[in-house]
Amino acid sequence: MTVLTSPRPVAKTGSARHGIAFWLIAAVFVVSLAFSTVPAPLYPLYQRQDGFSSFTVTIVFAVYAVGVIISLLLAGHVSDWAGRRRILLPALSLEIVAAVLFLAWPALPGLILARFLTGLGVGMITATATAYLLELHTAHRPAAGRTRFEIVSAAANLGGLGAGTLVAGALAQFAPAPLRTPYVVFLILLALSVVAVAAVPETVTAPAVRPAYRPQRIRVAGGDRIAYLVAAAGAFTAFAVFGLFTSLAPGFVAGSLHHPGRLLAGTTSFLVFAAGAATQSASGRLTPRQRFLTGLLAQAAGLLVVAAATQVTSLGLFLAGGALAGAGAGILFKSGVGVVAAAAAAHERGETLAGLFLIAYLGLVGPVLGLGIATRYVPATTALLWFTGFLLALLAGIAVLDRFRRS
Repeated sequence: MTVLTSPRPVAKTGSARHGIAFWLIAAVFVVSLAFSTVPAPLYPLYQRQDGFSSFTVTIVFAVYAVGVIISLLLAGHVSDWAGRRRILLPALSLEIVAAVLFLAWPALPGLILARFLTGLGVGMITATATAYLLELHTAHRPAAGRTRFEIVSAAANLGGLGAGTLVAGALAQFAPAPLRTPYVVFLILLALSVVAVAAVPETVTAPAVRPAYRPQRIRVAGGDRIAYLVAAAGAFTAFAVFGLFTSLAPGFVAGSLHHPGRLLAGTTSFLVFAAGAATQSASGRLTPRQRFLTGLLAQAAGLLVVAAATQVTSLGLFLAGGALAGAGAGILFKSGVGVVAAAAAAHERGETLAGLFLIAYLGLVGPVLGLGIATRYVPATTALLWFTGFLLALLAGIAVLDRFRRS
């Protein structure tokens, strides 16, 4: 989930301080995104404790995505002139407040508010930390290419999302107070992240005259609108897969597949994000066309395996399908970002990518919310089969549209 804004960096020499700062910000990125997925393996526990339905879980999850969207539109671009640290510090503060809410108010209203605040923080952090990493990398290694930045930012992004589910699942399985301990651990890590951000150098020089504030505009890149539509639809389906495995999939594994282990719930989500992060890094040598086709086919194949697993109630098949679908989603999203970023002029890149992320986060909300509604009327296995069928049809439509564009 990488976003590149149009930075106004300070030109500095390659100092060791910037090298240390690069890794500190990468660690902060991992911690902040990991915190956003901590509730994923805990949802089955909340359901048993408070009688939540699967639909309620999707509402709690959707509120998070709405927070991210609002934050991206209102504050995702502000660090370009206000400075990276001035945005990261309040964003981390929002996540700290959310962690306190998870601990102090575990009832449904508290969960909804905490997830919304988490989304607001993540929306600010995603764009800002990515731009910060690029500028610190350039300041530390002025003559080097972007390979290190691309690998680290991709790993911090999807890898952080996966790490949150794995750590939370392990703590819930083996530590006392499973609905409290994960939040205590991440509250400490977030506090340390604030210290780290306060210690690193700023990379943006504030303009002499602060520009008038406006919300982030949405812009379509270049003149090839079909190419943008293909990229945006691919991002939509990729985030739909990520949304499934951080909302309802842990509950499905515990209920329909009869494997209620808390560590397993975290591992289920972790496999999807880890596969996405790994393939994003490994696909760097592929051409844009090869990357697009690989992501499309891998995600489709993974969804077919997931659909088969729901029918034969096989945990191993479900995990394998999730990992394959996550790998494809990671590549497909990276392909979409590359297409849009390359087509946009430098001064329009932030606005253009904001549009791509808006569509992607609609994919995070819409299909999963529809899946949650479906579970109120049909068995979870049937609803999940409908979900995979919808995404497979959308992937087929993307392939047809891309072929039409190239003919």
